[in-house]
Amino acid sequence: MIQKFRLKQVNHWDETVCLRINSASQFRWIQALFQVVSRLGDGIFWYGSMVLLLGWFGKGAVVPVLHMIISGLVCTLIYKWLKVKTLRPRPYQINSKILLGANPLDQFSFPSGHTLHAVAFTIVILGYYPFLAWVVVPFTALVALSRLVLGLHYPSDVLAGAFIGTMVAGLSFQLL
Repeated sequence: MIQKFRLKQVNHWDETVCLRINSASQFRWIQALFQVVSRLGDGIFWYGSMVLLLGWFGKGAVVPVLHMIISGLVCTLIYKWLKVKTLRPRPYQINSKILLGANPLDQFSFPSGHTLHAVAFTIVILGYYPFLAWVVVPFTALVALSRLVLGLHYPSDVLAGAFIGTMVAGLSFQLL
């Protein structure tokens, strides 16, 4: 009974926060900004980062780039497995007040794969090149926020993605 009550509270909080943040997408310039961020977060920013790292640091960037690739593959496996296990509908599918600001890459909401990958890649990059924090940390925060502004995820999806990305990246430094 208590668990059911807590779950109901979390779902209410999730939907309330989602609605509040998503309301920003009614402003076309905000929606357009986060559509660009989201599109870059599809992988373009991270693949571009890998290429730039190799260009700037040459052979010295091979290990960090391989570390990013391996972490990204592990993130993808976990993300895809969780999507089909949880089958959580996206917010705009549940609440008609939530505006869809971009087309989703897949059907289900939990967890946020964009956030998961962004956090994991950021942690790996910062493990090798901490001076790049001024670029990757704000971008990662914008990617996470874009998922809410565009009505694609609940806050809990984004938080779970950030947690999983942190765990994958953290463990990767222990194992690689």
